[in-house]
Amino acid sequence: MDEPFSALDAQTRAAMQEALLAIWSEFRATVVFVTHDIYEAILLGDPVVVMSRAPGRILEAMPVRLPRPCLAEMQFDPVFIEAKRRCFALIRTEGMQGAGRQA
Repeated sequence: MDEPFSALDAQTRAAMQEALLAIWSEFRATVVFVTHDIYEAILLGDPVVVMSRAPGRILEAMPVRLPRPCLAEMQFDPVFIEAKRRCFALIRTEGMQGAGRQA
């Protein structure tokens, strides 16, 4: 799924995320979900795979150590916050390195 919720308003996006998690809970199918939203990646993914700028390569495949399906309320859990911090650091470092290459 390539950014299927990106054009949705916040309420619809949250409802669709919950619906996807409910479907996953029932069928346990593997889904490759592409998003630029760190919160969404952690909420829906395990592992979360952070990729580099072009050419795309895997920077890190990070396990998310939260119960599945992950509930929106878990965004305040220290494990969720640490996963978000790690993703942000990887993306920020990659962005700064990319900026240096283009200068």
